[in-house]
Amino acid sequence: MKNFSKIFQDKHWLTISNIITTLRIFLAPVVIVGMYYSCWVFSFFIFVLAAATDLLDGYLARLLNQQTHFGRMLDPVADKIFLISSFYSLSFINTPSFLVPAWFVWLIIVREILILLGSLILIIACSNFEVKPILWGKLTTFFQLAFIAWIFACYFFSWIPVKTYNISLILLTIYSVISFLVYAKIGLSKFFQKTRPCQKHYI
Repeated sequence: MKNFSKIFQDKHWLTISNIITTLRIFLAPVVIVGMYYSCWVFSFFIFVLAAATDLLDGYLARLLNQQTHFGRMLDPVADKIFLISSFYSLSFINTPSFLVPAWFVWLIIVREILILLGSLILIIACSNFEVKPILWGKLTTFFQLAFIAWIFACYFFSWIPVKTYNISLILLTIYSVISFLVYAKIGLSKFFQKTRPCQKHYI
């Protein structure tokens, strides 16, 4: 629980980067509503705006020297809420181009929940646990965002590249599973080495 107490060591939570991260969470339901009412252009621009916040919050935190423990924990949660909401919408709402299969959405949901639960366990078990992004995490988020943006592009330009869609979906699935296994291995290794410095990276 010591890691949670670090949040209260922050001088202030109301930083520009934390506000931008929080904005990403609030934009998630806006994207869903836009898709539900078939406002695809509106949904696309909101999606792009939310995706941009994922790039801005970390950059501004470092640039302005406003990195906080609260922001480090909030950022991965915001990413997962936004991505799960977007994939869920593309799966269960009547989309004009490609319908993301339900099995893929459940794969993403289960994967993200397990990662968050694993991180929570390490936060409790490791007194000096820290959440830090690495290349695997950045690439996973990038590929997921790019895949969703590509689906929007298919609609706008009236593309129906079925083979490309299927290949992209398969590759994204394989990458998601492999990256989960890699981080599961890292998490288990850190958990069983609690007496050593414990540091965790999220996807």
